[in-house]
Amino acid sequence: MAMAGRQILKNIASRARWTILTLPWLMAGCVTPVEYGEIPHSAYVAADRCNPTANDKIDGSDKPFFFVTSRLPNCLTENISLLNHRGDKVRYGRFAAPRDVEREPGKTTRTIPLAFSDSQLWWKEVSSEMKAADGRVLLYVHGYRETFFSSSRDTDQIKRLANFQGPAIQYSWPSQGALLKYPVDETNMYWDERNFRKFLMQLAQLETTKEIVLISHSLGARLVLPSLEYVDRNVPNSDSSVISNIILVSPDVDTQDFERDIAEEILSDRRVRNDRRITVYASLHDRALSLSDNYHGYPRLGYPRCFDPFVAADLKARNLPERCYAKYPKYVEAIDKTALTIIDSTAISRGTSGHSNYLLSAPVCKDFAAVVNGERAPKGRQATHLAHVFTLAPPPKDAKPDHLAICRRTE
Repeated sequence: MAMAGRQILKNIASRARWTILTLPWLMAGCVTPVEYGEIPHSAYVAADRCNPTANDKIDGSDKPFFFVTSRLPNCLTENISLLNHRGDKVRYGRFAAPRDVEREPGKTTRTIPLAFSDSQLWWKEVSSEMKAADGRVLLYVHGYRETFFSSSRDTDQIKRLANFQGPAIQYSWPSQGALLKYPVDETNMYWDERNFRKFLMQLAQLETTKEIVLISHSLGARLVLPSLEYVDRNVPNSDSSVISNIILVSPDVDTQDFERDIAEEILSDRRVRNDRRITVYASLHDRALSLSDNYHGYPRLGYPRCFDPFVAADLKARNLPERCYAKYPKYVEAIDKTALTIIDSTAISRGTSGHSNYLLSAPVCKDFAAVVNGERAPKGRQATHLAHVFTLAPPPKDAKPDHLAICRRTE
């Protein structure tokens, strides 16, 4: 009883600490405006290199990754950068993995080399690389509190971790990259939905596209899912079904909304028969989603809190973990294919927030890489009382895995 009491007090203290930390985030994030800046936004994009032509070709060996962005670029400086403001249009380009650049003797800065591309040339190059990789393409959409640098670093890591052979594209929307700007990020994410769904539709309808591995992190899932639903409704089934392998990492999405409105269309009978499936990575130690849960009032898809206390009590009585997940779509139960899989990484969560286990925790990294490469049931998964929910086994107590090396994390 004494141990139980101490644990309860510990849990209360932990929740109170995070509630206190949340207050300035909520207050400042809600009332702090976005500053326009001292330079007209039109001046940032006036230079020719912000508006390339078909003659401005990019060395793909030097910049192997592709990007699409609605961020405002800064073409006034020596090296092009992408700001946190909304851009005047969607732009296309290529980038390289992070590099150390010497700005002055003895001092280096880690940066992402990038260049813009003519849109028609960009699509031609993507198609060519897809054709050489049996039509496979990886598309990554970042979440809240990201800069172009951080999302580019993660795109590079994902491609190396999975040893993905096709082209890798990151879609970069104007996240503010700041802790106290969550409401602004939500606003910009919704603002960008039209841009993203138009891009996704075009990618799905390319003749060379055979399989799109669509990965989203955190708030990015709220951009991806309605856009995917839109594409499903507006293009032929044979086209949109190429978006077959959907991976939602720590999705900041309302669980009930996912169950009621989104999963029914995206995981419809015919989509699942055409090999469509969704894999969700969730953790009850995800502090970022815990804050989002408190902020929105209802459970998030990536944070398996039990909203119904009677369900929680029943799980406890059955000696099961008090965790609740999105339900498996009943209308696809008769199909001999997996439609929805949820991986609970609570026991092996790593990092200060537990929000990026797929890039930081060795067991999750291994499972994630296998899913990217099309595996349906990677080794290391442990079954639960729910057929569509699995946990990942933690390393043995005496083992000390090099998580960063296994996850191919360079920094």
